[in-house]
Amino acid sequence: MMNRSWLIVACVVGALGPACKAVAIANFLLDPPQPGSSKAVIITKAEHPAVWQPSPGHTQIPIWPETVPDALPNPKPETVGPPAGREWWPRVNDVSRPTMTVYSPKGRNTGAAVVVFPGGGYQFLAMDLEGTEVCDWAISRGITCVLLKYRVPDSGPTLRDGHRYYPKVQTALQDAQRTLGLVRQHAAQYEIDPHKVGVIGFSAGGHLVAAVSTHFSQRTYKPVDAADGLSCRPDFAIVVYPGHLWKHEDEDHATRDETDLSLRSDIRVTPNTPQTFLLQAEDDHVDGVEQSLAYYVALQKAGVPTEMHLYAQGGHAFGVRSSRFPVSHWPMLVEEWMRTIGLLALQ
Repeated sequence: MMNRSWLIVACVVGALGPACKAVAIANFLLDPPQPGSSKAVIITKAEHPAVWQPSPGHTQIPIWPETVPDALPNPKPETVGPPAGREWWPRVNDVSRPTMTVYSPKGRNTGAAVVVFPGGGYQFLAMDLEGTEVCDWAISRGITCVLLKYRVPDSGPTLRDGHRYYPKVQTALQDAQRTLGLVRQHAAQYEIDPHKVGVIGFSAGGHLVAAVSTHFSQRTYKPVDAADGLSCRPDFAIVVYPGHLWKHEDEDHATRDETDLSLRSDIRVTPNTPQTFLLQAEDDHVDGVEQSLAYYVALQKAGVPTEMHLYAQGGHAFGVRSSRFPVSHWPMLVEEWMRTIGLLALQ
């Protein structure tokens, strides 16, 4: 059965038809989403999609106080939902004013925090599958979660009109660096340890994890306040079915050298790259397993403590959702890994 809080969304945007609107509103009023849930409720009209909003009890915080660096001159308005004619889901498009949303544990607080980078090919953001649902898992384990709504589209290496596009400035990386500084600046307010702040990313968000894990010695923008004087190096990194890492991903499948597991030139691993957890399915036909393998090889050569898990089945974009495949158990592996590296208490 469809969750009631999502039923009203589907009705208003027309996914289930206008006849269910009154019933959905009644259900919503009788059974509103609980403040502790991170599932966003977006009540909108199909012709006027709204800006993404978090669930009740949570607030989006703009990460830039005034001018956004390297901003587009005439950005499109932010919208929520897929292109017309496709099944509705809460993807976010055309983000020009990036925000972060903090989800705090309701019970046990471990003091650890993780900044979440949803995927979407640097074209849109999968704010449910690789965002709010990940936060639900994190806070259930006593980990503070900071969901970053970073700029898209074309804010990192991506496909545009069927061709690879490399922006001169990776604005998603700017947003990630800025957010890590802000989280550490407000560590006392968020009740977290500023030395236990990590990142987790999926697909293009996995590339963003690697980018911020290898670009922290200086900001990629002009510092704007005290937050930019704090470290933007993650203390740990979790990379899930990443893309845009392998040097040969753009080459012809028939002729490329798949034995050469070199990284793209924008990702330069050093011994100071944070300890990393890697996860991917071998039947991932969107971002091949070479993406994780290339990053793993570079991390190992640099002496960075790394744990990698590869599964035979799982495909791409499975998030933290349950399935019939063993890959669904990966959050438990992450939790155990965090214990072994001292981020969570041993049980």
